[in-house]
Amino acid sequence: MSMPRVPHLHAAHHLLSYIKKAPGLGLFFSSKASLQLNCFVDSDYNACPDTRRSITGFCTYLGTNLVSWKLKKQHTVSRSSCEVEYRAMASTTCELVWLAALLSSFHIETSHVFLYCDNQAALHLASNQVFHERMKHIVVDCHFVREKLNSGFLKLFHIRSKGQLADIFTKALHFPSFSDFVFKMGLIDVHTSPS
Repeated sequence: MSMPRVPHLHAAHHLLSYIKKAPGLGLFFSSKASLQLNCFVDSDYNACPDTRRSITGFCTYLGTNLVSWKLKKQHTVSRSSCEVEYRAMASTTCELVWLAALLSSFHIETSHVFLYCDNQAALHLASNQVFHERMKHIVVDCHFVREKLNSGFLKLFHIRSKGQLADIFTKALHFPSFSDFVFKMGLIDVHTSPS
């Protein structure tokens, strides 16, 4: 950073206090987990106060093992929460196609992938074959996701916000909720043996 300020120092202290509390936090991979890809995707609407671009976050599991996650600012400003969520679904689907190809190179075939989203409008847009004039600017994303749906590769499911694991990437959670999500993501103290 070229010009750090007091808020940056406070953020650094906050981060260091978190790291100090959990120095041995790491991922545990179970050998007994299934080989089913499950992905949770979420986004927030106009998160950046400067650019009004939204944030996409997703986490992908192979069975119960967290294997991929990403948090990224979207490239363009969106005009609705449906559009934001749909763009998030499209970029996440690209990652899922890549992961399925990677698994295939290890001779692990993935017949379909489960994608969980908490936005009903985005799920409806994905499954509705009628194209709406208001969404013509995201036509490529729409056709990409629909192609994966129609081929059977992708299966979309609605998930309530309480069970949406990708919320940890897009929302500031209270400590009890944050701790619960950290546990659900499979992060454990690696200095103790898993039970």
